[in-house]
Amino acid sequence: MKVRFAPSPTGLLHVGNARVAIANWCLARRAGGRFLLRLDDTDTERCKPEFAQAIEEDLRWLGLDWDEFLRQSDRLQQYQAAAERLKASGRLYPCLETEEELAFKREQRIKQGKPPIYDRAALRMTKEQLDRAIANGKRPHWRFLLSGGSVEWRDGVLGHRSVKLTSLSDPVLIRADGSFLYTFTSVVDDLETGITDVVRGEDHVTNTGIQLDILAALGGDPRGIRFAHLPLLTDADGGPLSKRLGSVGLRQLRRDGVEPAALAGYLLALGSAVDPVPGMPADLAASYDLEKISKSAARFDTKQLLALNRKWLHGLDYAAVKDRLPPGAGEDFWLAVRGNLDLFREIRDWWDVVAGDIVPAAEPADAALLRLAAERLPEEPWDEATWSAWTSSVGEATGRKGKALYLPLRRALTGEEHGPDLKVLLPLIGRVRVLKRLQQAALGHE
Repeated sequence: MKVRFAPSPTGLLHVGNARVAIANWCLARRAGGRFLLRLDDTDTERCKPEFAQAIEEDLRWLGLDWDEFLRQSDRLQQYQAAAERLKASGRLYPCLETEEELAFKREQRIKQGKPPIYDRAALRMTKEQLDRAIANGKRPHWRFLLSGGSVEWRDGVLGHRSVKLTSLSDPVLIRADGSFLYTFTSVVDDLETGITDVVRGEDHVTNTGIQLDILAALGGDPRGIRFAHLPLLTDADGGPLSKRLGSVGLRQLRRDGVEPAALAGYLLALGSAVDPVPGMPADLAASYDLEKISKSAARFDTKQLLALNRKWLHGLDYAAVKDRLPPGAGEDFWLAVRGNLDLFREIRDWWDVVAGDIVPAAEPADAALLRLAAERLPEEPWDEATWSAWTSSVGEATGRKGKALYLPLRRALTGEEHGPDLKVLLPLIGRVRVLKRLQQAALGHE
């Protein structure tokens, strides 16, 4: 097996891209095959080096590597040679219509009740007419002459699929400026790099029908490549995710603190009946199976992703995170706070609680409680029994218990109403900080 992930470096990766990349990688690793990263960068105006670099960085962050790498911009000679073969066989023909003329033709066909496809008028142009037009400064674009009938294949996810070629316009493969389109270059690359399986989004189904026709025209065997199309993702409400890509870009998820193991586990299970399990692709590849993917659109729910993120964080041991913790934070701190993290970046806030100078706030009615708590604060050393002994003493003196006792103390010590168990957190904060915060909270309300 040999698969490829072929993004265009015209922007940053989003979760739809990541899902395709991880699926291909896992299939290749499970089968002992090869994974090719190909940058489809023939659109020189929109493709940027910074996007190409970001794609590689984001894939590595996801835990993916690649056995081969190529850029389409390095293969222009190969595309030109393939184009010449199609021209010689009569399957690639020049057209001179402008965008305005093509738009007018489409409008006329619609008015006539005909499908708005190209009428192949250029095929009736003589060589003399073409030469004269080129001599007058016109530059042709080149269309591929689709064969008749339908193209059929057994899709690895969607089952039997058929594309009726007679209902489509002959696709443009070469623009008037001489640049090649993805529809063409992808076929040339898949043939010449020995791709055996193409796994991509369902929005490429029609492309697959066209590309199989091009592949056959180039001498390839349409049965030599297996195709599988993953149903598109929707948002949690079932709407098109494409309209909200800014909220689910990989860079933004990384900045927000989503763990790659949570995202990988979520994307691999998405669209199947399998319960998602957080884990890096290398750990999940052996169980990934396209046959488990539903033919229906899959809903990408950020809440489910965050739940998986929490599950992953709560199970991490100290060795896995020690290099990511703030300077000075040890295993006791990590074990105390990990169960309260939704995102890893929240670790900074809890480190401020333990080792920083937070300024607490409390309700006016709690000032007397806080003063008494400060008076009864035991001397160090402290351990996990200190919290219980201290609060029992304060409770007996004030008559408070339960939430009325614990919540004002928690707010004063941490600035939060919820958080790690204070019997574990209290010794980490230390007597000096605890006393200062109690006094600050009490004074702030007198």
